[in-house]
Amino acid sequence: MANDDSMSDDVFESPEDATSHALLVGSAHQQHQKTPSPTGYRDYKPPAEVLNMYESPSEETEHLVHKTILLGDSGVGKTSLLVQFDTGRFQSGNFSATVGIGFTVMLLGDSGTGKTCLLIRFRDGLFLSGTYISTVGIDFRNKVVTVDQTKVKLQIWDTAGQERFRSVTHAYYRDAHALLLLYDVTNKTSFDNIRAWLGEIREYSQDDVVIMLLGNKSDCNSERLVRKEDGERLAREYNVAFMETSAKTGLNVELAFMAVARELKSRKSGNPDENKFNVQDYVREQAQRGSCPTCNS
Repeated sequence: MANDDSMSDDVFESPEDATSHALLVGSAHQQHQKTPSPTGYRDYKPPAEVLNMYESPSEETEHLVHKTILLGDSGVGKTSLLVQFDTGRFQSGNFSATVGIGFTVMLLGDSGTGKTCLLIRFRDGLFLSGTYISTVGIDFRNKVVTVDQTKVKLQIWDTAGQERFRSVTHAYYRDAHALLLLYDVTNKTSFDNIRAWLGEIREYSQDDVVIMLLGNKSDCNSERLVRKEDGERLAREYNVAFMETSAKTGLNVELAFMAVARELKSRKSGNPDENKFNVQDYVREQAQRGSCPTCNS
């Protein structure tokens, strides 16, 4: 697991972290000015193809060229302003600037598996229906959850699944505490590629990173090409937790993030009893009870 220092500078700037969009790798001009790398690696330089995107932005990437940062004292309303702009809703009530612990969670998997939709469902409780532009490079969102009376800040990195951005996302693996690896149950190729993704995880991430395999779009039973049993078998082979999810209905979405949050908190704690927590056992127990918000309401 990454030490606390890796989370203190570029990753967790403040609880009101306003830079929740377009955490790509920085522009060519920023590199010349020797500003800190967002990866946490001082001497890291983006691949040439990424720099070229900024020098000659295409229609696909033009919206990510500019970066806006909200500055000001704590309590002036930076987070509320960002939430209003991002969701059109006002964040009412008191906002606590104190977060007990924080972890980084990465969403991985082929393009089109529903990583962004899963993130938006978890953070905002919304489903992105219709056509949605593919994530370019790296994007991230923050959410504070409560685990056993402790506030836990999850910074969730949404990564591009396309091969051309793979060298960019590799630089972020080392700082991740947990990885949610998605495939689309209606896309056999995305499932077949899971072994390749797990190979990259072994090569670039830390040895003790928490890994969870998610079979997304489980609501599309009429189009299903990957059986649940196949996902369970692959998870057992690699000794990782597994569940099927649906960003559309909310099935197991909250459970997936809360399970890794609990696992990471238990590892952080020095309490021997808490260290007995096992994410795979927790997932099995909770999944048997059912965690679909629409079904349990």
